[in-house]
Amino acid sequence: MHMVFLVHNAYGIGGTVRATYNLASVLAEQHDVEIVSVFRHREVPVMEVPAKVRLTHLVDLRAASAGFEGDDPRHAEPARIFPRADGRHRQYSRLTDSRIGAHLSRLEADVVIGTRPGLNTHIARQTRAAGIRVGQEHLTFSGHGFRLRHEIRHRYQLLDAITTVSESDARTYRRLKLPGVRVEAIPNSVPRASVEPADGSGRVILAAGRLIPLKRYDLLIKAFAEVAGAHPDWQLRIFGEGDTTGNERASLTALIGELGLPGRVQLMGKVDPLEPEWVKGSIAVSASDRESFGMTIVEAMRCGLPVVSTDCPVGPREIIEDGVDGWLVPTGRVDGMAAALFKLVGDDRLRRRMGQAALRNSARFDPTLIAERHQDLYQDLLRRGPGRRSIGFRRQAGFQARTRAIETAHAARSTARALVSRLGAS
Repeated sequence: MHMVFLVHNAYGIGGTVRATYNLASVLAEQHDVEIVSVFRHREVPVMEVPAKVRLTHLVDLRAASAGFEGDDPRHAEPARIFPRADGRHRQYSRLTDSRIGAHLSRLEADVVIGTRPGLNTHIARQTRAAGIRVGQEHLTFSGHGFRLRHEIRHRYQLLDAITTVSESDARTYRRLKLPGVRVEAIPNSVPRASVEPADGSGRVILAAGRLIPLKRYDLLIKAFAEVAGAHPDWQLRIFGEGDTTGNERASLTALIGELGLPGRVQLMGKVDPLEPEWVKGSIAVSASDRESFGMTIVEAMRCGLPVVSTDCPVGPREIIEDGVDGWLVPTGRVDGMAAALFKLVGDDRLRRRMGQAALRNSARFDPTLIAERHQDLYQDLLRRGPGRRSIGFRRQAGFQARTRAIETAHAARSTARALVSRLGAS
């Protein structure tokens, strides 16, 4: 099979890029796999491109590059096809509309896979008729705003399949009743660690992820403060970067000072790869209010660490077996998080036993096993043929009419905003 992944920016780093690279790496052992990055902002990708996988880009944003396209006038005009409700809309334009559309219309692929709602919209509308169209959802449906949920209900009707990273979210998409669209829950994959797993002796608690309020590192630091007095030989290390303002980092630094924990709690910044750091500790923590999956949870478990995690509505509860390879605690509760940490910090045998269970149970997320599930889905879809043809003449006509209405409304709003801007400037 010829498979093509359409990615926002494969030259950067993030959960979606990492998951795509992991999956493509295994699929490329048997199939022709290509990753198409809408944007290219650097010479060499942050992550190493998997062997046998071709990486191409559509819009070059490297200022020093001979192919730089940031000055193209179309780049300043808002996109019409990429939905406004997608959080990345401001980065898209008439130029990306043109490049993505042209590429998809001439692409002779068996399967085309989108990796975010805006790109799923592109492949739903512009992929050649013979190709199977699969939309991946790396966030939860409930995590999208109202307008984007409306777009999804409308646009995703022309997909052949949607894959989610949790069964809970798959049930939500099935309730949308998208005719002819298959919905499958297939979690992200994480390779086996390239280092020896943790042995449970390290007196370090670790957490990793972006420094944003949603991750609730403030709650984690407060929970650790309750543990720190009784166990002065333990440390907390938090890995990750925040936004360019640095507000969250400053806030967390102030909290560390207020609680008298300088030197005991360290904000380590961005580190890649993280495996050598995971195995220096013996407990991992996720304190988030919301997760779509929990990539760092699986990464820590694959390094032999039990994980204490908030019991988010989706994600962690489908990864962690409570009391076996980690603990699930109520969201937003410092006392619950502290109690779980006390159990593991104070019991070496329990910590080692749960770490071994985490290592064993997380093997189900191995890329080979996850890739097999994607491959089985694609092959089944190809045998069935593009399901969107079953939408019927009347439904197709209605879909096209609604699409024209949406685009007309978007164009009218753009014209109105431009007029207001010109009047204000004058």
